[in-house]
Amino acid sequence: VAVTALIILSPVMLITAVMIKLDSKGPVLYSQERVGLYGKTFFVHKFRSMKQDAEAKCGPVLAAEGDPRITKFGRFMRATRLDELPQLFNVLKGEMSIVGPRPERPFFVKQFIAQKPEYDYRHNVKPGITGLAQIAGKYNTSAYDKLIYDLLYIQDVSVKTDLMIMLQTFKVLLTKSSTEGVQGK
Repeated sequence: VAVTALIILSPVMLITAVMIKLDSKGPVLYSQERVGLYGKTFFVHKFRSMKQDAEAKCGPVLAAEGDPRITKFGRFMRATRLDELPQLFNVLKGEMSIVGPRPERPFFVKQFIAQKPEYDYRHNVKPGITGLAQIAGKYNTSAYDKLIYDLLYIQDVSVKTDLMIMLQTFKVLLTKSSTEGVQGK
């Protein structure tokens, strides 16, 4: 699936790369450490949707509604999920699956496990580009609610479930409200 998607989407990825360079300074891609299967870390690849060195002053923070760190084209990429396309290379490398719980940064994983130890169960399956939490929730769905969706998915992992989630992902891509950031404090 990843190879086919990369072939079909290569023109879209090329246009996206050009638009990123035209929109803001910095690299087209960025890699960020994430926690994957059995707690092993890896580097996820994404198109850069934020200004270069966006967390240099504030440190790691979750994206918020109206986040000033996000570039103009970055908002479009997030709304259409184009920023996620380079993760198909993570799938080819065996670090991710098309469907599974979204991988999170170690900084946040430690916090989430301290608050809800059951969060660690998410690491019993490969992380995915899309998942039940992404089709049932939004960017601004709480970490705890996403955890519930992830645990429900883990209990029912099957080809049928994965196909259903992949089909539902296309519907989510067309729904603007699914890409809103977390609510500010």
